[in-house]
Amino acid sequence: MHRIGIIGGSGLYHIEGLTGQKWSTIRTPFGQPSDRLLTGNLAGRKVVFLPRHGRGHRILPSELNHRANIWAMKSLDVAWIISVSAVGSLQARLRPCDIVLPDQFLDRTKQSAEHTFFGRGIVAHVAFADPICEDLRRLLLKACRQVGARVHDGGVYVNMEGPAFSTRAESLTNRRAGYSVIGMTNLGEAKCAREAEIAYATLAMVTDYDCWKTDEEHVTVEIVVANLQKNAALAKKVIATVLPTIPTSPGCSCHQALRNAILTDKKCWPAKTRKDLRVLLSRY
Repeated sequence: MHRIGIIGGSGLYHIEGLTGQKWSTIRTPFGQPSDRLLTGNLAGRKVVFLPRHGRGHRILPSELNHRANIWAMKSLDVAWIISVSAVGSLQARLRPCDIVLPDQFLDRTKQSAEHTFFGRGIVAHVAFADPICEDLRRLLLKACRQVGARVHDGGVYVNMEGPAFSTRAESLTNRRAGYSVIGMTNLGEAKCAREAEIAYATLAMVTDYDCWKTDEEHVTVEIVVANLQKNAALAKKVIATVLPTIPTSPGCSCHQALRNAILTDKKCWPAKTRKDLRVLLSRY
């Protein structure tokens, strides 16, 4: 049975109820993951948990090593990833402590070269029109409704660079464009997960209204932290509910993303790059 990965965002640094716990140090060709990875069993499924910013919240969003994090997950036989993420709302209907299940991303980062495993002699272009696994997203939607969460089906997640929050001009521009939420972490994860043929979906936990809503205080760390504990407790309920409903065998298109994506003739693959990407390319 393949494992299910859980990446915990701000406020979610551990998960209760995990049995058979074991922290593992994973060495990757792309450097160190955010932390050691915790394997165990939860709700009848084998899971791998990774605190995105490290225990103690030590890593800036722009410092995250998405390639190492996803490579480590893949090496532990993870086939699905649920990404729990704190976000700011760009629309009045998306209130603090709501859950948004985005189905699109907008890239406002400056780190595209670090959001792919490829290069160094092997060229691949994965399809990314639909960056979220719709099968996994629909299961999360059902689980959110089962636990009584106020959940919003779909939306655009704007991935800004950070670590500073938005300027008011940026926030108003994103709001007027009709985007849903803003965060600093998920796009790089989603891109690397697709290349690793892992189904990926975001559980976006609203903490604030960014700074476009002038009749309320603009986002600060104090406001975010005040809602993180509520969000973390809700996220844990959703995760425990959704885990038993996830298929035991990979079967969606995300799990075959590289099938027609690699352009470089296998005879031309450099030995070191082939070795570094072994957990991704072994089936090919």
